[in-house]
Amino acid sequence: MANEIEENVTVAETTEAQAPARKGEGRGQRRNERRNDRREREEVQDEFEDRTIVVNRSTKVVKGGKNFSFSALIVVGDKKGRVGMGFGKANEVSDAIRKGGEQARRHLMTVPTNGSTISHAVDARFCAAKVMMKPASQGTGVIAGGGMRAVLELAGIQDVLAKSLGSSNQSNVVKATFEALKKLRTKAEIIEQRDIKAL
Repeated sequence: MANEIEENVTVAETTEAQAPARKGEGRGQRRNERRNDRREREEVQDEFEDRTIVVNRSTKVVKGGKNFSFSALIVVGDKKGRVGMGFGKANEVSDAIRKGGEQARRHLMTVPTNGSTISHAVDARFCAAKVMMKPASQGTGVIAGGGMRAVLELAGIQDVLAKSLGSSNQSNVVKATFEALKKLRTKAEIIEQRDIKAL
């Protein structure tokens, strides 16, 4: 009986000694997985460059004083044909910019290009802002201003003739630029739409 009791006590002590080690191992593995996920996310985000187009401040007057809030329009792109736009709101400028960048990364679009320029002429309108873009020969550069220039550069377009007409509101100009980029089509897409077998 004494031997059996001693054996049971020894087994229990061994199990208790091993249990924390297993728990520790599990926690360590989870931590490593989280670190790896974080590194992968940072590597993906490092591909993109972001630019702040406009930061607005709004004030709410309350009994105790004034409450400030900020909104930021952010454009993100990898200069390889992918670009996105985001609008973030927060009580701090840095938080608004971060939220805008995260939203822009979630709403990326691919811009069809023909070499270093756009595939064809296009124009678009958003509210009172109207933009016009035309292909340009190699070496022309990005002939555009304000928010349009930031969007086109981040999209990887190196040669283009662009003009902003109508409203000078930067938010609307950027949104009109994205509407114009959405209208772009490649030669293959146009041939398929027209059901042409050869050109």
